[in-house]
Amino acid sequence: MLSHSAFGLFKEHWIVTLTMVVGSFIAGASSEGGGAVAFPVFTLLLNIAPETARNFSLAIQSVGMTAASTMIIGLKIPIEKKAIFFASIGGVFGLVFGTFFLVDLVSGPTTKIFFVSIWLSFGFALFLINRNKDRKVFAQLSNTTLNDTARLIVFGFVGGIITSFFGNGIDIFTFCLLTLFYGIDEKVATPTSVVIMTINTMTGFLLHFFVIKDFQTLAFECWLVAIPVVVIFAPVGAYVISFFTRHTISYILYAVLLVQYIGAIIIIELSLFQMILSTFVVFAGFLFFWHLSRKVRNRQIPVLTS
Repeated sequence: MLSHSAFGLFKEHWIVTLTMVVGSFIAGASSEGGGAVAFPVFTLLLNIAPETARNFSLAIQSVGMTAASTMIIGLKIPIEKKAIFFASIGGVFGLVFGTFFLVDLVSGPTTKIFFVSIWLSFGFALFLINRNKDRKVFAQLSNTTLNDTARLIVFGFVGGIITSFFGNGIDIFTFCLLTLFYGIDEKVATPTSVVIMTINTMTGFLLHFFVIKDFQTLAFECWLVAIPVVVIFAPVGAYVISFFTRHTISYILYAVLLVQYIGAIIIIELSLFQMILSTFVVFAGFLFFWHLSRKVRNRQIPVLTS
């Protein structure tokens, strides 16, 4: 910034800096990466192209979520290491596959509405499940079988594909699997998803910057003005959330998902196709996540109280 006298970028893109104060805190404190805030703000409010918003999300999370992961590991906050390992393997392949073969097949507005609809459906499912205040939650995965390994890799693969579109997604998708199917406590699943997203977003950033070389000037400028805040607020979010109960963590997640969806509906002038798509995705996604929660497998490990 000094060598290029680029501090004027803060005046030009101040809204990005302000957005990422909130975005990076949420990234460190929940299963939603900072891109979950940046992507809708960029595409819905600032009318920035989805591919630019995606590249910015990957770039800024490579800084903020790495800082948050460092805080998580340094403070020895509980994480599920097997989930991180296997989901990340699938995630890297999914990210590469989605980037080269799928991203160009979907239009910008359709990408936006799909993004907010699929995560709203997960929020509904988690909310209904957590209405049972006595729901048992677990500290870690029990004896993982070959099926468990394959499931983690497949969910990571799909999450990587989602990340290739939006700049984030593998975090909350694996969070869905851990909380709904395996019954992992949100206090463990959340930092686990942060570390998984860190690995995936670093891969995506390096892919777009050094291999594909499609990193836009606007994305780079926004990245510069956001770095100073994310390196502070992402670790702060990871630290603060470690003191919250799992129910409080869930409430924060519900709020983020609902605000995203309502904001999209207000700002996007939906076509008939997009309205049908949104309704279908919310309904189908809810059925999928609800079915996932009915198949809870994890029953042989210590129960966490939170």
